[in-house]
Formats: sequence, C-alpha cells, structure tokens
Amino acid sequence: MSVIESVRPLHGKLTAIRRDIHAHPELAFEEHRTAELVARHLEALGIETHRGIGGTGVVGVVRGGRSLRAIGLRADMDALPITERNSFAHRSTVQGCMHACGHDGHTTMLLGAAEALVARKDFDGTVYLIFQPAEEGEGGAPAMIADGLFDRFPMEAVFGMHNWPGMEAGSFAIHSGPVMASADRFDIRFTGVGAHAAMPHLGVDPVVAGAAFVQAAQTLVSRTLDPIDAGVVSVTQFHAGEAYNVIPDRAELCGTVRTFAAEVRDRLERGLRQVAEGIAASHGVQLAFEYRRGYPPTINTADEAALCAEAARAVAGPERVFTDRRPSMGAEDFAYFLQEKPGAYVWIGNGPGEGGCTLHNPHYDFNDEVLPTGVAYWCQLARTLLSAAR
Repeated sequence: MSVIESVRPLHGKLTAIRRDIHAHPELAFEEHRTAELVARHLEALGIETHRGIGGTGVVGVVRGGRSLRAIGLRADMDALPITERNSFAHRSTVQGCMHACGHDGHTTMLLGAAEALVARKDFDGTVYLIFQPAEEGEGGAPAMIADGLFDRFPMEAVFGMHNWPGMEAGSFAIHSGPVMASADRFDIRFTGVGAHAAMPHLGVDPVVAGAAFVQAAQTLVSRTLDPIDAGVVSVTQFHAGEAYNVIPDRAELCGTVRTFAAEVRDRLERGLRQVAEGIAASHGVQLAFEYRRGYPPTINTADEAALCAEAARAVAGPERVFTDRRPSMGAEDFAYFLQEKPGAYVWIGNGPGEGGCTLHNPHYDFNDEVLPTGVAYWCQLARTLLSAAR
C-alpha cells in the first residue's frame, strides 16, 4: 500500500481537528489551547511530548529502529489579527482573529504525520515533531532556538512546509536556494518648521522632503543593485499634517525592504540611510532614521531540497512536483532554523486562489483535501531521510 493510501483513513478525523483549530484561532505566543490540543493528541499516541518550548511551543519525539540519526519536521500554530468574513460552520469564533495563513492546516498535517509515523515505524532514527508558536512576525523560531531546541533535540536537518494558494491542490514546489525573502522595516521622520500654507517661505517643509525621499528610494533597486539581484523597497506609510492651510513641522514615513541575499540586504540598508541623510541635508530638515531587521531570507540547502523533491515525487507523482517556481518576497521565520541546520522549506498547493482564498485574506480557508497529501509527504520524507539503506 502506498503511503498516501495508508493515511487516507485519517482524512475525516484530521478534517475535524483542522476545523476545530480554525474555529479557535490564537495569536502569537497565545496558542495555549492549540498547544494543549497538540500535546494531548501526541500523548494519546504514546509519543514523548515536551511543552512550553519557546513559550507555547511543543515538541514530540517519535523513535523508530536503532539509528542515532534524527530530523525535525516543523509546523506553525499561530493565527493572524484579521476579522474573518467567511460564513461556514467552522469560521472563527474569536473576533478580530483568524487562521488566514493556513497554520491550522500545517498543525493538523503534522499531527496526522505523528499518528502515521507511530503506526508505520518504517524509518530508522528519530523524528522530532516541532509545533512552533508565533511565526506571524513575532519570531517563534528564534524563541525556540533560544530555549534550547537544537541542544535538547539534536537533529541533523530540519524541514518545513507551507500551503500555497494558486498551485494545484496537492502539488509541490521545492526550491534549491532562496525560497522566501528577508523582511526589514524602516521608520523615518523629517522635522522642519511649520508655517501657514500661504507663507511657505517662513517655514521649512518636511512634506517636500518626504516626497523627495519616496522617489529617490526607488532608485536604490533600479540603479544601485545588480539587475540579477532581487530587492524590494516599498514606502507604505506617509503621515504629515492635520489641516488644509498649515505646513506641518514633521513628516513620518514607514516601509519595508525585502531581499534574498545578505549582501543585498546590507547595501539597501546602507543606501536608505544615505538617501535619507542626503534629502534631509538638501532640504534643511532634521532626520530621525531607524532601520529594524526582521526575518532573514529563507534559504534551502541543495542536498536537502533534492531529498524533499524525491519524497514529494513519491507521493504526488513527478508531474506534480515543481523545482522551477520563483521564490516569494514574503518572509518566514523558518529562516532562523535554516541558519542553524541544513534543511528545506517546501510549498504544497492549496488549490485556486480565486474568491479571496489567498494568504492573509479574510475569506481564506485551508483546503482540507490537501491534508492526506501533506501527511503522506511528511511520512515519506522521514522514510527517505532515515532509511536504513542511506
């Protein structure tokens, strides 16, 4: 019996779990109910379970055979501060909070893998099941690392999976190298001298300085980066003034920077500061500049990506495994795990993204038809990586 056929009997049970998690979303580091659901499920399977890692994180330990080799499989658990606009029965019961990125599905697929791995035991080594809190901008991955994840659970490689709307349901995209971008933020304040709008010569206008910065910042990518290098600089907020007839004394701008490479990240940070300083000097305004580094780029290691592709082909068929998809400028804190260990982060198709079923959309919902494929992939990956023949 194929791996996917062996896990299909779990489909109904997993769908119920997934919808329960969806109906009870919890924000970053507040995943108490979800973590307890996960831990109880693992314990009911007889799996060694560790709670409270990195805050609300949970790790299950599944052993098979006698090998000392070990790998980690990771799912994220947190939801987003979005008001859900779906009307189905399992919609969010928490106002202003919903699973709009599919972490309910990720958690459920790893729970399904836990059950299947215990039943099959067709691998030789240890599989650590990592249920991570706070992926959505709060850094649950580094919190788990700081709490001794890789010291307490030594593993040779770590793997993640994310659903991807717009890809055929149950298909896979696997990248060798960059798969997700870094995500940095900047805050800029230009301070001038306020004046009557009819008498601009009596003031120093920070709005003009801000407008000049917005335009100049766009040249950082188009004129200072190698065209082969990817980078995004987006000014997403511009706040100034409160009245029609007043030149304000300050303008505040915020934005984000995305890249796939450390050297490009350094260059754009340095360039933004230089542009802001030059604009401030040329317009006679004072500058306050803050650049905050967020998640680093998520970069798969080539050997592990190849093994993921091998496992995915065994589950979905070679015609539904893609290794040529472009990476995303979105960000993912699984990147921190990949800074510590070899590994790979893959995409599993969630089906069409029409009708609002895209990530971070109030109409999003995870596709339950994908659950058996995701479970089978995790099981096949464990077998591929921890085969006695390797």
